[in-house]
Amino acid sequence: MVTREFSKMYNEIMFPGDESKLLENDPEFSELFYNFVFDEVIKQNDLEDRKRIMAILATLIGCEGIDEFKVMLPVALKLGVTPVEVKEIVYQSVAYLGIGRIRPFLKVTNDILEKQGVKLPLDNQSTTNKENRLEKGIQAQVDIFGEGMKEFYKSGPEESRHINYWLAENCFGDYYTRTGLNHKEREMITFCFLSAQGGCEIQLISHVLANIRLGNDKEFLIKIISQCLPFIGYPRSLNALRCVNNAVENMKEK
Repeated sequence: MVTREFSKMYNEIMFPGDESKLLENDPEFSELFYNFVFDEVIKQNDLEDRKRIMAILATLIGCEGIDEFKVMLPVALKLGVTPVEVKEIVYQSVAYLGIGRIRPFLKVTNDILEKQGVKLPLDNQSTTNKENRLEKGIQAQVDIFGEGMKEFYKSGPEESRHINYWLAENCFGDYYTRTGLNHKEREMITFCFLSAQGGCEIQLISHVLANIRLGNDKEFLIKIISQCLPFIGYPRSLNALRCVNNAVENMKEK
């Protein structure tokens, strides 16, 4: 197999001078993989590089792909994703994957940023405090999902109602209200977190609807799935596609 020119060009942009052990020890696999990822997949649609790489970072976090994340984070910075945006992707992932899975990503992110001369800690991005985080979290839910979320924090059986309260106060009040990423970008990365980890189809359908409501339409979400497929494989990608199609069909029926 001969590596195609576009694949070579894109690989050089992404990884200039990279002579990894993978290329040395698995040249046949490397040709197969890089021809697919950096030629067929890249050419498949016109997704902007910056959005593509943000989605890939979120997807790698979602599938706990820490080694590939180490490779792709410097690429993201090269393609214009800012340190603040990177940190916001990692921070928000805690609400969807938990600190038990995210602490290694925090460490790797800090190590890479410091190696690139970024002074840590970064400027604060929080816009809430203890007194208003619930109120602002509810407003974020309403802005993203619609008026039906106004009273959601009080819903559910008494013994588990606190979790819906925390969802408004912590997930949305602490994270979605931060600067650095807008709601549209935050919903895109949430879509990636959920589709990459699998087993979250109920939540994924809800966030498909939220994405569409914010302007990340069906075509855009399919572009995201397509660009992230090499990093999570076909089963989870097809599950995500099914969730997108189901959500759109449900919208048509209403």
